[in-house]
Amino acid sequence: MVHASVSLRVLPKTRRIRASLRWGDGRRSPERYLGEVEHDSRQANLAEGWRLAWVKGLLREQTLPEGSTASTPAVRASMKGNRGRDTKPEKVLRSLLFKEGLRYRVNAQPIQGLRRSADVLFPKARVAVFVDGCFWHVCPEHYRPSTKNKEFWTEKSTENQRRDAETNRILEEAGWTVIRAWEHEAPEKVMRRVISAVRRATA
Repeated sequence: MVHASVSLRVLPKTRRIRASLRWGDGRRSPERYLGEVEHDSRQANLAEGWRLAWVKGLLREQTLPEGSTASTPAVRASMKGNRGRDTKPEKVLRSLLFKEGLRYRVNAQPIQGLRRSADVLFPKARVAVFVDGCFWHVCPEHYRPSTKNKEFWTEKSTENQRRDAETNRILEEAGWTVIRAWEHEAPEKVMRRVISAVRRATA
């Protein structure tokens, strides 16, 4: 059995997104083009990539491990592929900030002992930046509730929202500026918000 993953690549000039299936055979990592995807979130594009792989007959059904909350093997693979850190939107934002001369910490805790990590952190300016995924953090524009395991996902979504609100409150009460951006937002726009907050704090 070979384990595969779906990768997404944005074409520089057209901004079109191409999905490919990648797998390893122990010596190299072959890749098979699946098609273009055009959803608003990375989660949705990954799911579409897996759907295309099934349609093309490149995958076969696999038994879900005991205790898995995913409804199908394809959903489980998509969930595993959706990183909790170092996502593409985060990397793009960090690159833009670096080019503007800003220096920061990555995936760091604003408050020692508090188990909450910001995606981009400016300790001196006390600015904490979070780049939230549309599915996991319930984006008002793109979030679509799951129709399977509905009770589980509703509870998880509610808990994520509660945790985000609590994190904002704790940091703001401690004197931090909290900036939250959705993964679908234009990185240049987010960059300007961050730069403005950092400069205000260090003026």
